[in-house]
Amino acid sequence: MTAMRAALIGAPNSGKSSLFNTLTGNHQKVANYPGVTVERRSGLVTTVSGHEIKLIDLPGIYSLNDRSLDEKISREVITGTHASEQQPEVLICVINATNLRVHIRLVLELKTLGLPMIVALNMHDLATRDGIEIDTQRLSEELGIPVITTVAVKKSGVARLIEFLDRDASAYDKTKNNLTETTTRALQKEAGRITKLVQISEGGQHKMTRILDSVALHPFFGLILFFAMLFFMFQAVFSWAEAPMDMIEGGFTIIGELVASNLPDNWFRSFIEDGLIAGVGSVLVFLPQIIILFSFILLLEASGYMARAAFIMDKLMAMVGLNGRAFIPLLSSFACAIPGIMATRTIANHRDRITTIMIAPLMTCSARLPVYTLLISAFIPNTKVMGYFGLQGVVFFALYMAGIVSAIIVAAVMKKTITKGTLQPFLMELPKYQIPRLNQILLGLWQRVRTFLRRAGTIILYAAIALWALTLYPGAPKDATEPDIYYSFAGLIGRTLQHIFEPLGFNWEISIALVPGMAAREVVVSALGTVYALQGSDDQVAQSLSTILQTAWPLSTALSFLAWFVYAPQCLATLATTRRETNSWGWTFFMTGYLFALAYLIAFIVNITAKALMA
Repeated sequence: MTAMRAALIGAPNSGKSSLFNTLTGNHQKVANYPGVTVERRSGLVTTVSGHEIKLIDLPGIYSLNDRSLDEKISREVITGTHASEQQPEVLICVINATNLRVHIRLVLELKTLGLPMIVALNMHDLATRDGIEIDTQRLSEELGIPVITTVAVKKSGVARLIEFLDRDASAYDKTKNNLTETTTRALQKEAGRITKLVQISEGGQHKMTRILDSVALHPFFGLILFFAMLFFMFQAVFSWAEAPMDMIEGGFTIIGELVASNLPDNWFRSFIEDGLIAGVGSVLVFLPQIIILFSFILLLEASGYMARAAFIMDKLMAMVGLNGRAFIPLLSSFACAIPGIMATRTIANHRDRITTIMIAPLMTCSARLPVYTLLISAFIPNTKVMGYFGLQGVVFFALYMAGIVSAIIVAAVMKKTITKGTLQPFLMELPKYQIPRLNQILLGLWQRVRTFLRRAGTIILYAAIALWALTLYPGAPKDATEPDIYYSFAGLIGRTLQHIFEPLGFNWEISIALVPGMAAREVVVSALGTVYALQGSDDQVAQSLSTILQTAWPLSTALSFLAWFVYAPQCLATLATTRRETNSWGWTFFMTGYLFALAYLIAFIVNITAKALMA
């Protein structure tokens, strides 16, 4: 007798894989479906009476709507249309007992196929722990399907499931579909009705989650809460970081004074003062702000709120042809555009993925933070707005919002033109709210700080040394009227580029700094520190970079430079990632070109507008 074919199917986080491992033990085969990188797992289950069951572990899905490659493969397998996999004779739908409503919706959708089906109500121990009580008999009656409670990791209920499977395929009754309407909204409504009937007690934690979500997911108050959190976060970045930044800056000043008083005035002293201290030190001073920013982000992620933010943004994203799934990569891009671009792999629709990749660089990455902080601290007074909010924090928030709004506008234009396509629905399981664990927060924070310090010790250090070397040669002529750096190779590069950037209010010093900034955004601060250190007197070098810039730049230039960095073309590493993820030089050049054009246009408008207002 041939082995009966049964398929395990369920949503992510249902414990489906654990149940598969428990049922099949070591009798598993793992491969990929032909032509795609979706894992294909199968195994044999032998019942007490000797029957063999070929068990197929289908990809975790939320529906059969082909929103992703996983959903497409699962639908093809269970409907018998897949080229390399036979249709299963029985479906075992695994649902999470702690999140009944979401998983029942999938069961109802699977019922429309008419295949024999069993429901494995998994994670029953966690539901009991959380105070959730489910009437499994009533659930079976409402669904018209056998329901068996299981705890896969403890093998509880597994023997009963195998016993239920110990029969010939012909002995199963086909599942009756008694639904009159099978739209997504109708399935959700029916899932909610059944959940209310069979869930005798929802537990204190789930009740609290429901209460909190009534605010966090509210179409109006939820959006207000989200932007209020962002606003508070950016206010805190400036106000809380001021004292530790002053301490770090004071420390580098003392080191510089020790070097000046103990080393002779030669090239080596210049290398230490103008290359290392002025270069790397001018970037490290912003470490407290980076720590505060990422502390907030990690706390929101660990608490379970960030997933809610994706749902809140779903309606806003839908207005431009995307959905909430695109918000997750964009959120990652606030740390760095590279992991954000890589995170778009979760977006199944190719056009949506390309659109998200193209707008990811407009999210303000942490590398821009030193640039924003330097110029805001130098040119924006920290006066109170409406009596409560610091103006510096308001400007900082406005720069972040400018990137977000611009990304939405660019996405809308792209979805109406070159990436035009139908809107993809968004479905995602929300995690429970929980108190963040301090050790996990500190670990995540250390990983991000270590990345920043590694960049300061490699990319920024090498760029600072290279720029310092370019500023020394060739030397100034005897009749020089400008600082020595003006006649160096770096000065020549800056004066050449100034012809391009002069309409933006950029001088030759800024033009020099833009070149190493292609390696990493924060290198611009390092480069400015080196350039101005090499053309100032000893008293000027002892001043902080922000103090030097206050006298060297007009306000219009500072505002234009801030606008440039909201849109400026990405670092080379981001462009290389874009090339790899899109597999296209065309899209890479498109990203570079439109960002440069946008940065130039906005910075030009800001410069001439600021000059006109100050005239």
